[in-house]
Amino acid sequence: MSQPAHHGSQRELISFRLAAQDFCIDIMAVREIRGWTPATALPGSPNFVCGVINLRGAVLPIVDLAFRLGFSTADPTAKHVIIVAEIGGRVIGLLVDAVSDILTVTDEAIQPTPDVASDAARSFVRGLLPSEGRMISLLGLDHIVPDLVLAAA
Repeated sequence: MSQPAHHGSQRELISFRLAAQDFCIDIMAVREIRGWTPATALPGSPNFVCGVINLRGAVLPIVDLAFRLGFSTADPTAKHVIIVAEIGGRVIGLLVDAVSDILTVTDEAIQPTPDVASDAARSFVRGLLPSEGRMISLLGLDHIVPDLVLAAA
């Protein structure tokens, strides 16, 4: 006798645009979404770190997520947004082109990252979510910002 299929619980993801592609992250990691604020460069910081901003008295490092994922570096404008996220107990700003939507999905809706992807891509992309004729890459934030940057935050 066969057992009924177990359906995974639902989770919410926040989707955003980056270099003309769609990405999403777990909404539980998101603290807030704010407009672009010019960042102060930090000498010696990794090339994907735009700099830091003052977030209510706290220094917030800003990561150029497009550059970090291997796209061309963003030239931030007033249309860009910063997703303030908690990664490994630290708060980091992620520079993205625009926030799109909040998605409610089940684990079954998320497709595995194809084997043809590079190791670097697989370390960032946790899965793919087909939605309305487009593919949304689910990012795992744990590899986006190395421990070295988190320690400096």
